[in-house]
Amino acid sequence: MFESLPFLAATYVGQPIWLWIGFLAFIGFLLWIDLGVVNNKDGVVSARKSAAMWASFASIAIAFGAYVYFVYEPDARYYMSPDNLNQQAVLQYFTGYLLETALAFDNIFVIGMIFTFFAVPRQYQHRVLFWGIMGAIVFRAIFISLGAAIVNEFTWVLFIFAAFLIFTGWKMIFGGDHEMDLHENPVLKFLKKRMHVTDTIENHNFFVKRPDPKGSGRLVLFATPLFLTLVMVEVVDVIFAVDSVPAIFAVTKDPFIVYTSNIFAILGLRSMYFMLAEAVARFKYLKYGLSLVLVLIGVKIIWNFGLYKAWKDMTSEALVPYLEPQWSLIATLGLIGGSMLYSWIRTRDARDEPERPTH
Repeated sequence: MFESLPFLAATYVGQPIWLWIGFLAFIGFLLWIDLGVVNNKDGVVSARKSAAMWASFASIAIAFGAYVYFVYEPDARYYMSPDNLNQQAVLQYFTGYLLETALAFDNIFVIGMIFTFFAVPRQYQHRVLFWGIMGAIVFRAIFISLGAAIVNEFTWVLFIFAAFLIFTGWKMIFGGDHEMDLHENPVLKFLKKRMHVTDTIENHNFFVKRPDPKGSGRLVLFATPLFLTLVMVEVVDVIFAVDSVPAIFAVTKDPFIVYTSNIFAILGLRSMYFMLAEAVARFKYLKYGLSLVLVLIGVKIIWNFGLYKAWKDMTSEALVPYLEPQWSLIATLGLIGGSMLYSWIRTRDARDEPERPTH
């Protein structure tokens, strides 16, 4: 099939190159439909349109899960058991998708703050989010490639991931909320010192030409606040990847499942930004459910790779039962869904409660 292009048949972290290229081409096609057809003109994305976009991406993510179950050929070295590989892969894919969606939910809060800080008009926000996705596709690929190389070469690194996830979950519960101080952000300070930046956003361009402030009479390139906004959105994605990549490798070691679940989660959540941005205050207890998920995933690593695998390697008998992937999926669904439902009920009661007069 690939006689004329043999490199396409070569494998990269367990899967043929053509599969990786095909997936990226498919994502590129979806993004072209998004910006080139559906949102090819500047305008405010309504909550209804945002929900429809999310539903479309979520449907595609579910359909891809069917591909994983019926067509995908998992590499057995990334799974604990050589039996029922496709069943393991699809459970890990959906667990990773749900987990990454929940982890990325915090991005909504921070991205909204960034848009407010730079006074980005609503009609240009989708453009920033679109190019932010392009950057996320690249940065996540780098993070996941490095993570796969490390995890599959040094399995003990998973215990470091486990400790990090447990610590992160604990800190989310008891550490309080810490807002990003954009005024003191070192990346932003660096860019402003090294680049000409306009004071206002006049159109959807990231760069414009203006007269040289040194008086040379030439037109020079100026960055706009919209470009600074995009850079900060990318910085935030890199910061959140520090949490999300160890979390997803705790669910599955298959790099293709890790990457695809990551990208579908990012596509879906950012397409739903304009609906979630209006409702983020209604999910104030989500972080507690998410923190428990992180702790449980950390404990699951210690259980499966410490108690189960290590003991079985020494004695050929398991000291404790192996925790199957479906339990991670059930726990993730229960904790995240439960915390969202609880948040919605509690904040509704608070909103409906009449204000008491002050004296």
